[in-house]
Amino acid sequence: MRKLFAPTALIATAIAMASMPVAADARTRTHKVWTCERDVRHAANTGTVVGAIGGAVLGSAVAGHGAKTEGAVIGAGLGGLTGHQLAKKNAKKNCHYVYRRY
Repeated sequence: MRKLFAPTALIATAIAMASMPVAADARTRTHKVWTCERDVRHAANTGTVVGAIGGAVLGSAVAGHGAKTEGAVIGAGLGGLTGHQLAKKNAKKNCHYVYRRY
């Protein structure tokens, strides 16, 4: 009887282990993801356009009589750069990390 007990127990244990799900397959993974409620790139591009137009108008108005074009070009460049940075900063205020399970 004892001679049959050890092999039978070994076979039963092997069958039980084979039928159990593998722990790695059943496990879920959690990732930290940066999400924004607004599209930051779209907001920054809009800020660039609005800033460039405003800067061009202001640069043309401030420039001297013979340098209206140069004032508009410089104002458009500075206004576009400033508008881009401000809009991007304001859009990122609604961004945060979220934990997601996969």
